[in-house]
Amino acid sequence: MNILITGGCGFVGARLARTLLARNTLSLAGAAPRAITSITLADRAPPPADLASDARVRFVGGDLNEQLANQSLPAKDTDVVFHLAAAVSGECEADFDLGMHSNFAATHALLEACRALGTKPTVVFSSSVAVFGKLPASPMPDPIEDFTLPTPQSSYGTQKAIGELMMADYGRKGFLRARSVRLMTVSVRPGRPNGAASSFFSGMIREPLAGVRAPVPVGPEVEHPILSPSLTITALIRCAEATDAEWGPLTGLNLPALRCSVGQMAAALERISPEAARLLDWVPDPAIAKLVNSWPGNVHSGRARALGLSANPDFESVIREYIRENPAAVKLPVR
Repeated sequence: MNILITGGCGFVGARLARTLLARNTLSLAGAAPRAITSITLADRAPPPADLASDARVRFVGGDLNEQLANQSLPAKDTDVVFHLAAAVSGECEADFDLGMHSNFAATHALLEACRALGTKPTVVFSSSVAVFGKLPASPMPDPIEDFTLPTPQSSYGTQKAIGELMMADYGRKGFLRARSVRLMTVSVRPGRPNGAASSFFSGMIREPLAGVRAPVPVGPEVEHPILSPSLTITALIRCAEATDAEWGPLTGLNLPALRCSVGQMAAALERISPEAARLLDWVPDPAIAKLVNSWPGNVHSGRARALGLSANPDFESVIREYIRENPAAVKLPVR
């Protein structure tokens, strides 16, 4: 089994690679489990040391569009592609051309490259809950279901919706096995903040636990769908392993989501570490609020649940997962 992960050296990509390497096998689309021979990580940044030292890991560095144009990717024996590479929401809103290059052009080029293989590889495309948006002067459907019409209100969401449509058509034509997976906001992410408008959902937990003040740019009433890193990785792998009958339609699938308000997130932090909760700065940021408030808060995931996937029971468990996995990053007392 040969696997390609675009964006493979980022947080989700690297964690996915580690999980797959630890499993050592993958049952692709319901077939018998096969040993994982190689994982190719495509990214601008180099892989973490533990992945770089694994003999099964190959790194291809640089711009994804260039890698595809010069046929560095995908290898002819690629069985499955996890397409995670993307410019994030805040970046795409600030730089339209960057988003179109990284999210639209690269996805199209990747699908064309997979088509050219002639082997119908499985492609798991990381779409986003941002494909749903609140239309001006119109109420958002409540809840959002798997088959709710996407109405993106950001460049990022629009580019992800285009990716879903391309995936469905390439899958319909038999060029590849299409699996579009709408990720919820992954929280709590370790490390440094990124350019996503949703980055503060991790930052408002991560930074205070490290003893650093953190801005909260939206009001406590704002709701948002959350899924922890561990359950996100479990879901990505399950979507690759699902049979065609289990997967069903070629349209996007909503991953499970914990419906949680920003106020509830802050309250969970206070129960775990009162000292950390005092480091939250509730300072509105109109640009971030505009994007976040256009996204849905209540997302249902019927298709994912039929695959046996589930959301975190509460946000306190999300925080405790972060503390358990990143003890060196937690500087304040926790209960």
